[in-house]
Amino acid sequence: MRGAAEDRATERPACELGAGVIKRPTTLADGRELIYYDDPGTALGPDRSVDARTLDPRPGTATMRLDVLTGDWITVAEGRQNRVMMPGADADPLAPQTPTNPSEVPSLYDVAVFENRSPAFGPALTESHGAAPAAANPPRGLDDLAALGLGRSRTAVGRCEVVCFSPDHSGSFGTQSVTRARTVIEAWADRTAALSQLPGIEQIFPFENRGEAIGVTLPHPHGQIYAYPYITPRTTRLLESIDRTAPELFQHILDLEQGSERVLLRGEHWTAFVPFAARWPLEVHLMPHRHVPDFAETTAAERDELAPLYLKLLRGVDALYETPTPYIAAWHQAPVNVGRDSVRLHLQVTSPRRAADKLKFLAGSEAAMWAWTAEVAPEQSAERLRDAIARVGEVA
Repeated sequence: MRGAAEDRATERPACELGAGVIKRPTTLADGRELIYYDDPGTALGPDRSVDARTLDPRPGTATMRLDVLTGDWITVAEGRQNRVMMPGADADPLAPQTPTNPSEVPSLYDVAVFENRSPAFGPALTESHGAAPAAANPPRGLDDLAALGLGRSRTAVGRCEVVCFSPDHSGSFGTQSVTRARTVIEAWADRTAALSQLPGIEQIFPFENRGEAIGVTLPHPHGQIYAYPYITPRTTRLLESIDRTAPELFQHILDLEQGSERVLLRGEHWTAFVPFAARWPLEVHLMPHRHVPDFAETTAAERDELAPLYLKLLRGVDALYETPTPYIAAWHQAPVNVGRDSVRLHLQVTSPRRAADKLKFLAGSEAAMWAWTAEVAPEQSAERLRDAIARVGEVA
């Protein structure tokens, strides 16, 4: 007679994605989804260990409260207070499980994606594996979320996933091989497509936080994907700018930047540049040459070029100084249901590092009034980054 653990390990078949990446979905002991993405030509076999841990039930979905002064929804997720803080290699929750480390990933892996145990959003309204508690008082569409009023709250339906770039304890996206970077890109595209189909989801956001100065709590090389039940404030402002200018705003920006001295890298499908009005001491945008709303709609050729180009960019950022640079790598995608013909997928890498031993802190004007002052001219930043990227050489 088969047990529940054996059933979890084989409940859904593997399938091949682009670039020869193999997707192997399963679930963890508490019902959360876990997906292995195997590199093309991986040395790993097809079998994966089951998660035999005894885990507490999943927490109830967090609550969102409306800030009526700004129209922003603030998630109150008290369970996140208990997150692990900078563990050693022997207690790394993102490493493959061992007899002494009951981590989140049962087997050795190339790339692994799983639902966050301490999410800011989710579970979503319904889950395919049926292990999620029911969400009361969910959002009732974008019009409901846009309405202002005192004391308004909704359940923070959605999804938060962890994307492990490697089984190694330390590193970042930029330290991976081109093959591994391509596997992660394929995973981003696959998860963007899947999460966009969940009920109540309005926007998908893949990102990487790197460095303790950014607030990273795990040194393991990983990123995250947030599936929001609303359109984020940043994207809302972007949609307003498009309405006030032109539907082709992103193409106009790309044309401007490609003719400037702020270009860092340019390929057949992508261009990286320091933007004309950069806020941060280090800020780089990376944009595809054609309009594409999200990773799910990129072509194989675009993904193939992105892997080495993105690695070279991040390694150039690290070559600026003798120590690794903290950053946020934010992949902005079009919302799921609106703006898909005008909002273009693009990356924004930002860092508060303004010198080898100095960080930019957001003080009164910037933190309180959102009125920015840049201490480094974008053209100067671009020149330094180009020199650093040139020192990197070819990536492998």
